[in-house]
Amino acid sequence: MPLLDDFARRTGRGWLGNTASSGTAIIAELGVEHQRTGKWIVYTSADSVFQVAAHEETVPLTELYQACVVARQLLMGEHAVSRVIARPFEGRAGDFRRTAHRKDFSIEPVGTTLLDRLAAAGVPRVGIGKVDDLFAGRNITSEHTPTNADAYTLIERVLDTLETGFVFVNVIEFDQTWGHRNDVAGFHQGLRDLDGWVPRLLARLRPEDLVIVTADHGNDPTTPSTDHSRELVPVLALGPRVTPVALGVRRTFADMGQTVAEFFGVDPLAAGVSFLREVWA
Repeated sequence: MPLLDDFARRTGRGWLGNTASSGTAIIAELGVEHQRTGKWIVYTSADSVFQVAAHEETVPLTELYQACVVARQLLMGEHAVSRVIARPFEGRAGDFRRTAHRKDFSIEPVGTTLLDRLAAAGVPRVGIGKVDDLFAGRNITSEHTPTNADAYTLIERVLDTLETGFVFVNVIEFDQTWGHRNDVAGFHQGLRDLDGWVPRLLARLRPEDLVIVTADHGNDPTTPSTDHSRELVPVLALGPRVTPVALGVRRTFADMGQTVAEFFGVDPLAAGVSFLREVWA
């Protein structure tokens, strides 16, 4: 693999893996050899990603992140992937565990995004969770949160202080902790915790606030797959002025971005159909 060999040469370490795999499975399989040799563990998944795993006691985090910068530079053009992901882990053989120090290195969006439109219009943008990484930091900064509960706390804090603006949130555990691990019990408890927190959210909404909740790309923990196995994802709009209405099956995920664009009165995006007038009383 010339590209991987170039990656190894530029980073000063060899590589292991180069396969489509679950992250926990591949560090269990190759973690010991990685620690013995110092070689990177590289792998991919069903997404457009290139993941680099390294034990934090074998490779310093700064070196892992710099290696991902090198990979990001290489994986452009013909070999472009959406994200290069640093996947540090810890522990010993039989008990390797990924740490919270993951870092994503994304390609900048190729077109105008909702965040670009909002920034141009002077609309404040607040990120909670891993959202800045997804847009290569363009027109969004975000405080990363290791758990859903941490994200809920930050949402409350922001709503208590922000006069107006767009709050963009990613609660990570439904995907990373429970979905990819097929942890049905954990996922179920996470839903119960979310249900229990929603009244705290509703109590902070002002008359003109709109909340849109979705499940991203559908990580179903009940299927044999540990990947994104559900094509249809739910969309729920709520707020003091929201009218209960069935939105049906939407043609594209972009409808939510188009709805937010109309809500803030910015120019329409290239894709999607707004459903604001269907839900806004």
